[in-house]
Amino acid sequence: MTFARFFVGIALLSAAGSFAADRVVGANATLDIEPGARSAALGSATMAVDGDYLGLMSNPYQLANVNYAWASFSHTEYYEDTKYDFASAVVPLGEGQGLGISFSRFGADDIPYIKEGEPLPEGSDYNTLSIADWVFSATFGRKLTNRLELGIGFHGLYRDMDQTGWGFRGDAGLRFRAVDELYVSGLLKGWTSSATSWESGEFEYSSPEFYIAASYGLPISYLYGRLNLFWQGAELLHREARDMDFETDKSRGKRVWENPLDWLSGGHGGLEYVFDFGLSLRAGLSSFTTFESVTAGAGLVIAKFVKIDYAFESHPVLSPVHRVSVSISPYLFSHAPKQGTPEAASSRRAILTEEPDNDTAYEEMERESYDAPSADAPAPVDAAPVATEDSAPVEQEQVEAPSAAPVGKAVIETDDEVLE
Repeated sequence: MTFARFFVGIALLSAAGSFAADRVVGANATLDIEPGARSAALGSATMAVDGDYLGLMSNPYQLANVNYAWASFSHTEYYEDTKYDFASAVVPLGEGQGLGISFSRFGADDIPYIKEGEPLPEGSDYNTLSIADWVFSATFGRKLTNRLELGIGFHGLYRDMDQTGWGFRGDAGLRFRAVDELYVSGLLKGWTSSATSWESGEFEYSSPEFYIAASYGLPISYLYGRLNLFWQGAELLHREARDMDFETDKSRGKRVWENPLDWLSGGHGGLEYVFDFGLSLRAGLSSFTTFESVTAGAGLVIAKFVKIDYAFESHPVLSPVHRVSVSISPYLFSHAPKQGTPEAASSRRAILTEEPDNDTAYEEMERESYDAPSADAPAPVDAAPVATEDSAPVEQEQVEAPSAAPVGKAVIETDDEVLE
């Protein structure tokens, strides 16, 4: 019995050694790139933004409020001809739940390279290669109660560089409506761990991380719109939480219980004003630690079924980034919004706030006042003869007021009309 336990222990140690994994920071970091222009303009506070179906990897619980099918696309060009293309589709699965799928590519093409030992090519006669990360995601959201929503996402990654690799990550989140316009959400990113396996046999992983976010909306009727505020905190659990490329403060990277102020300054957020006619203006900070990480953008809703968004992102070291995204709803293209949905409510609000043309109303009132007959108006009287330059003066006859006219009222005849 003792020898059996000994050999079982040796076998387990050997298996553990053969599957040894290296803990790294940012395994499958491509999954953390911000794809949506709306969320990017709001400081990438994606967890707090509702209705941005390009942000499903950080905000799966928003699918609990999907009312129509949407197809979304975004394109981003980074420095050195690196591009990020993202596409997603969401569909409602009945009341209070929805499904989303997304596909993206992040990489660069036409990179010149020279094999070791080969001479330098002349002109443009050189070999080229491409490197890219391909990501496929499936997300699901469901409304648990009137105030609580659940979201789950699974993401797979294929990497084609000097060697190929596969990655995987699972996320889960909850959003709670504290009051009518205040929402608090939390996301456990990588609850399955974020892992990558390389062709060489190397295995890397990153530990799970937890985030919290909040949003608040304030209707402003006298400005014909709504003000939305969004905030997303830094990571809560690990010291790699606030390791950003452009931060120089050596105190960064501590856990939240070691330095709460450090955690608060590591967050990001933005504000958005949405006009009733479909225009949105946005601004934010992708890091509260520096005002050089400014974001800004705008959005426009066209005929209820098309959304166009643009985002500008500055960086203290690297060049600015421009991002464009488009969302289209096939259902709203051919159907009116369903009763009880936000799109239908905005349509009714636009009708109620529409004011009549003042000039047209005034003309109608004048026309009615002239056309309507008066009970006291006298019968028409033939116009008196008028003298001209070519004819002799004609003595005007005195016109007596009709007997039917009330006492105290005189009738005066002019060239234009009869006035009382």
